[in-house]
Amino acid sequence: MDAARTRPRGPQPPIPLTLLTGFLGAGKTSLLNRLLQDPALNETAVIINEFGEIGLDHLLVERIDDNVVLLQSGCICCTLRGDLVDALEKLTRDLDNHRAVFRRVILETTGLADPAPLLQTAMAHPYLVMRYRLDGVITVVDAVNGLATLDAHPEAIKQAAVADRIVLTKTDLIDTPERRADYDKLVARLKALNPAATMLDAAQGAASAAALVDCGLYDPSGKIPDVSRWLRDEAYAAAHDHHHHHGHHHDVNRHDDRIRAFTLATDQPIPIATFDMFVELLRSVHGPNLLRVKGVVKLAETPDTPLVIHGVQHVFHPPARLPRWPDADRRTRLVFVTRDLSPAKIQELFDAFLGVPASDRPDRAALTDNPLVAFGGLDR
Repeated sequence: MDAARTRPRGPQPPIPLTLLTGFLGAGKTSLLNRLLQDPALNETAVIINEFGEIGLDHLLVERIDDNVVLLQSGCICCTLRGDLVDALEKLTRDLDNHRAVFRRVILETTGLADPAPLLQTAMAHPYLVMRYRLDGVITVVDAVNGLATLDAHPEAIKQAAVADRIVLTKTDLIDTPERRADYDKLVARLKALNPAATMLDAAQGAASAAALVDCGLYDPSGKIPDVSRWLRDEAYAAAHDHHHHHGHHHDVNRHDDRIRAFTLATDQPIPIATFDMFVELLRSVHGPNLLRVKGVVKLAETPDTPLVIHGVQHVFHPPARLPRWPDADRRTRLVFVTRDLSPAKIQELFDAFLGVPASDRPDRAALTDNPLVAFGGLDR
């Protein structure tokens, strides 16, 4: 506990929180075991969610200590959301009172979890947003059974769609031409669902701690993020164009046609009040269908210090300022993962707020009179 006693007093930087998800049997616990052996994840607290009256997964995690918290008797995406808040609050109390030492938290969800409410909880709770920051979403996919799982379970589709990293497990079992063909289809499907997510082969040793953590939107210590790792507008644009031109080849029963991944971009600096109203109207009208939104924004008032935003459905994390642009691209770039919501609708709304003329669309003045617009204040 010497490290805890020497920890500086006063407000501490938010603790990175990583969500580890994936459908039943994908290999989340095995991956977690490997990660916890890595020195890079020393001082990591682990929260394990299990479904059922008797929890077992925590017994399979090799490094059990006081920083492992078990949530059981329900699914964390619904009945145990309160327990998640309690668990995170307990961890921070233990940290503040020198009863525990940790620098990051990994939350392993049950395989049946819908990740969106979980992400909402992490980004919306007034206390948690002061103490934790969402570092990223890691989704584990079974290379052998993944294609059938995506066909049968909408939760698996959402788990893949919101991921920052997709870890493919059991690739060493791809040992027949039939399995190879299914695996190739799986990879193509995952790329169509989430074109900017990095895919890592666990059997090849690619799913290391260095490759999986610190992949979020920003580092509050002031380090410039590698935006290119999570904001690849070219990848989203190419995937959208492919779907637009070849959508008639897709089987709508495979669920994927309900989910879109795309980006909006503009060179035009945006006044903070205008962007504020755009976000408020967007989440008021389309909130349930916004699986994930993240991006960097060029504000008219401060064009040299971009704003970073991150949202899930109607909940947006408190925005962060970057001290400077992380790369040569100084455009506003917004990444969307949506369900049952076409890119054209969001593009039209965005263009209307930017004042882009269109004969069949209301102008921004009309939109700002909409009673649904609420002034939430993104960066006051």
